[in-house]
Amino acid sequence: MEDTSTEPEPEPRPDRAPDESAGDGEGPRADASHGDTDAAGDAGGDGDARETDAEGDDDLAALRQRVDEEYDFDDFGPSDMARMSAEEWDAAFDPDSWITGRRLLDRAEAELKTRIARRDVFGVLERVREDGEERILVYSDEGYAIVRPSGEVSGQGTVLRDIEPIVALAAMEAYDVPEPPDDWSLPHPDTVPQGTGEFGNLMVQVIAAVQVLAGAALLVASFVMDLNTIVAPAIGIVFLIIGLLLFVMVANARLSDRFRSEEYRERLRALRQAKERPDFVPVEGGVINDEERDE
Repeated sequence: MEDTSTEPEPEPRPDRAPDESAGDGEGPRADASHGDTDAAGDAGGDGDARETDAEGDDDLAALRQRVDEEYDFDDFGPSDMARMSAEEWDAAFDPDSWITGRRLLDRAEAELKTRIARRDVFGVLERVREDGEERILVYSDEGYAIVRPSGEVSGQGTVLRDIEPIVALAAMEAYDVPEPPDDWSLPHPDTVPQGTGEFGNLMVQVIAAVQVLAGAALLVASFVMDLNTIVAPAIGIVFLIIGLLLFVMVANARLSDRFRSEEYRERLRALRQAKERPDFVPVEGGVINDEERDE
């Protein structure tokens, strides 16, 4: 007899992901390993940044040392400023330590007075007030320069070229500004000498005279004593040529000195005869005297 009874079918077992147990067991370790990796990455990044900063400081120190050795900041001029690269300029002049404001104007004014007294700068110096602030104005017959308390220098011509490096030096804390002489202004045209370096010209003339006398003596001796050699006459001719060239050089130097002196006197006369500032100077403010500065 066929058994028709039915047995209950076994219930299916619940599905489980094959990696569930492994995942449950390895989860904390995986998180910890990821955390260690991130921490190591951050530490490595900080270390690289510190190494980069250290290398940058070393390079900057080496560049500053090279700039100090290559440039003479006690006699810093437009030619040195034009020769400087942007990296050398940033290394030599730290913008964070620059002097500004009233103190900068005082230092720049003292330095400019010294340069004018030494004939390094040709111009009339005035302390003026424009747009409610004090400024330094330097002008000549060929240009002008305006120095603001912020250290900005604007203008045109040779005056601007001469003033820019002077203001940069005055803004440096490490630079000692010399005390200007009492009579620092431009000289009177009639007091300018005809030429300079007369002692040097005199010494060259003495050497030239000795050369000419030696050459003439050798030539005379060659003809009088009937020397059977061509060496003495040849040397005598060489001495004569050298002496004549030295005399010509002295004459040319004196003419050049006289020409430069006369040109300098003419520029001085032009500034003295001008009752007002040149038309190209964009400053209308009056000159500030010592009493107004103290206010």
